[in-house]
Amino acid sequence: MKHKEIITNWNVITGGPCTGKTTVVNLLAQRGYKTTIEHARHYIDTQKIKGRTVEEIRENKKEFQLGVLNMQIEEEATLDVNEMVFLDRALPDAMAYYQFLGLEYDDRLIEQCNKYCYKQVFILDRLPLTNDYARLEDEAEQIRIHNLIIKVYETFPCPIVHVPVLPPEERVDFILKNL
Repeated sequence: MKHKEIITNWNVITGGPCTGKTTVVNLLAQRGYKTTIEHARHYIDTQKIKGRTVEEIRENKKEFQLGVLNMQIEEEATLDVNEMVFLDRALPDAMAYYQFLGLEYDDRLIEQCNKYCYKQVFILDRLPLTNDYARLEDEAEQIRIHNLIIKVYETFPCPIVHVPVLPPEERVDFILKNL
């Protein structure tokens, strides 16, 4: 892949569904670090406010992925590349979800994913799957998405750190020790 590589001081917290990303990001925020939100859940929440059901929102896979991608692009464009930020997922996660859903990459996705070089990518090891209103995947899908995320990030020139299953506070300590 061709990389534009705007070097950032951003650290990505990622992994498949139900790996504890948001819990870790929230704990980092509580410790005073700048963080971002997870955009898939935020997109679902904004659409539910408009009266749509989760099934309606997820029915058109391309529309859903574009909605999430647009939110991620907008947020990353507002961040200072020199400021340390922990991102709850990042643009390349969209590539894994596009692959998972059998969607073709569009030029905008490729361009945006090649725009930033993240300082580090922390991939959280999987936890037992628990579904809620926004997370509908089964365990086989969870594993497949998780593996696609790893493969996608391995194509980028970002250092990857695998974060083992630990109590949430210890996961945060592990990440901070590996900065």
